Amino acid sequence: MSRKAILYLVLLAGACVVPFVGYPLFLMKCLCFALFACAFNLLIGFTGLLSFGHAMFFGFAAYACGHAAKVWGWTPEVAILFGTGAAAIMGIVVGWLAVRRQGIYFAMVTLALSQMVYFICVQAPFTYAEDGIQSIPRGKLLGVIDLSDDTVMYYFVLAIFVAAFALIHRIIHSPFGQVLKSIRENEPRALSLGYDVDKYKLMAFVLSAALAGLAGATKSLSLGLATLTDVTWQMSGEVVLMTLLGGMGTILGPVVGASTIIAMENYLSGFGSWVTIIMGATFVVCVLAFRRGIVGEIEHRLVRKAGK
Repeated sequence: MSRKAILYLVLLAGACVVPFVGYPLFLMKCLCFALFACAFNLLIGFTGLLSFGHAMFFGFAAYACGHAAKVWGWTPEVAILFGTGAAAIMGIVVGWLAVRRQGIYFAMVTLALSQMVYFICVQAPFTYAEDGIQSIPRGKLLGVIDLSDDTVMYYFVLAIFVAAFALIHRIIHSPFGQVLKSIRENEPRALSLGYDVDKYKLMAFVLSAALAGLAGATKSLSLGLATLTDVTWQMSGEVVLMTLLGGMGTILGPVVGASTIIAMENYLSGFGSWVTIIMGATFVVCVLAFRRGIVGEIEHRLVRKAGK
């Protein structure tokens, strides 16, 4: 068994034990945002596409899942799948429009479309405007397992996160993932080798959007809330911060970055508006000290040490 596999097993064992010593709602929030950051990292870290509008998938899926669970009375697993599907369909439309552009133009197109989705969420009756969808019922998983208990809900969220993380890991190490890396490193060369670059970028974009939607839908169900905050451009900026802080292009980096940011927001909330300044200062220090991100820098030093 490789060292990486042992590390994953240790982390999984720790995740199974931690709800008995920690606050389940906080842990569920960490897992949801970690999945969101992993989805974003699939796009920027392994495909080289910077999106400034990923919050539209995260937030719209949260609204779709919340509406399906509260108004239509759907079971949690079906509501989450509905939210994920809505994000995937939106990803196809947005991706088809955006992947035709490169660099900053791609980022600006995603930002503009994200603002359009935000405006729709403000005006649409099913989102309840600034109040959002509140008191979303968790329901019973498969009509049998009651998710009203926070610990039970945590293990459900953990199962979703592990499955999605395993999927991302498989995508990255598959032939498809290798093509994505080649596009990131040298797009003209990949094009000259006969790969349909736009097709691969669109597929990566849709996968990333669907996984971001899965994170948003799970978050709305676990916390019982879907608001405009989930769709704002600030949320898109926050996931960029999480990914860069943990280590762009690494597997565990987004998880570490998201957990760090959510922990800072939670435990430093007593400082009020100073939290933003503290987080900004922390980000600047980490970028200066760890240019590759926390996990990226650790991996680089371990590889360099092994080379000696």
